[in-house]
Amino acid sequence: MPSESTAKHIVIVGGGYVGMYTALRLQRKLRTELRRGEVAVTVIDPQSYMTYQPFLPEAAAGNLEPRHVVAPLRRVLSRCRVLNGFVTRIDHASRRVTVRPAGADSTGVPEREVGYDMLVVALGSVSRTLPIPGLADCGIGFKTVEEAIFLRNHVLHQLDIAASNPENEEVRRRALTFVFVGAGFAGIEALGELEDMARDACRWYPEIDAAEMRWMMVEATGRILPEVGPEMGRWTAEALRRRGIEVRLETLLKSAEKRHIVLSDGEEFDAGTLVWTAGVKPHPIVGESDLPLDDKGRIKTTADLTVEGLEGVYAAGDNAAVPDLSGTGEFTAPNAQHAVRQARRLGDNIVADLRGKPRKPYVHAYVGSVAGLGLHKGVANVYGIKLRGLPAWFMHRTYHLSRMPTANRKFRITVDWTLALFFRREIVSLGELEWPRQEFELAAGRSRDI
Repeated sequence: MPSESTAKHIVIVGGGYVGMYTALRLQRKLRTELRRGEVAVTVIDPQSYMTYQPFLPEAAAGNLEPRHVVAPLRRVLSRCRVLNGFVTRIDHASRRVTVRPAGADSTGVPEREVGYDMLVVALGSVSRTLPIPGLADCGIGFKTVEEAIFLRNHVLHQLDIAASNPENEEVRRRALTFVFVGAGFAGIEALGELEDMARDACRWYPEIDAAEMRWMMVEATGRILPEVGPEMGRWTAEALRRRGIEVRLETLLKSAEKRHIVLSDGEEFDAGTLVWTAGVKPHPIVGESDLPLDDKGRIKTTADLTVEGLEGVYAAGDNAAVPDLSGTGEFTAPNAQHAVRQARRLGDNIVADLRGKPRKPYVHAYVGSVAGLGLHKGVANVYGIKLRGLPAWFMHRTYHLSRMPTANRKFRITVDWTLALFFRREIVSLGELEWPRQEFELAAGRSRDI
């Protein structure tokens, strides 16, 4: 049996869509090689789970248990090694990545280097922010399960604040104003689900009239949800407006200092909630490498998902500029539909390289898009078939359930949805989760100024 030192070592940087699905593909295709020790696969990610982002809005709204929208990497990738840590540098010249292990900041554990024979860069993307005054202090994104849980607790806590200050109109108005910036999938779905949840929650707050809440979507361009087409985008905007949600197109956020919102159209007001979903950019660690990048900071990738000019390096997903052979555009869009399919092709191409067989290019025509706008509300454009309302909402749930990894998670999500048919969703703020030691510090004679 080959020793570990002679085994081909495949390192996958990133445990998101592309990273996890690529490892899962390799685990299935290289079952014999992994068992014999001829190949070893290591997945490096700060988290021990993969978050299925399309379900984050439902988790934030309380329709799904947050634990059910994540897949535990160690359980799913039982034949791979999972290393929790932050990759701080990729040096392909020496075929090594530098990793800061989890907990290193508090324990003083030094960084370590991990060598590889084959490398998959699947770091994904981070929120693309702008130098807007106050944004970094009071804004929050919507890409992680932690952010989804925070927003749920935060929105409900704003209702608590408003209900506790019946005579203070300024405090109430600020608490009941919710601003979302960026009208792509993440922004529209988060806005739709959270507004739906808050409106439902008002039945338990007799001090609050749902009409007092102000929900606003701010978008720099002239349309929302460009992925579903102009007609469905206009319908979505009209549907949101009918719900009392303000949709501000061709409008910019100019300032948010001390939660005082200033828009490019001249309007100013205070808002207790500011959610930033205005696009993404490649993970910054990609820039800390000797890999070829394009003008947008993405790794230059061939159609067969190898890195241009390099041997044994692969990339896909949001951090890669993958040529679009379907003719839709120059490069494939940064979305889950492409990421999952690219991961499968990437895994197959790595297996082909290991076995001396030819690689195949990634080709996938975009079949369309689905988006949820709250309970029983949605919009879809799939294969040219346009749906809205309940049918689109059902298609949205069905499609994403089919994409969720493992039968375990599929079953748990189905149970959550089934229970929601018979019981109202829980309306409780657990904002104290942000300060888990507050009660103990109080008991110990220490106080915290929150």
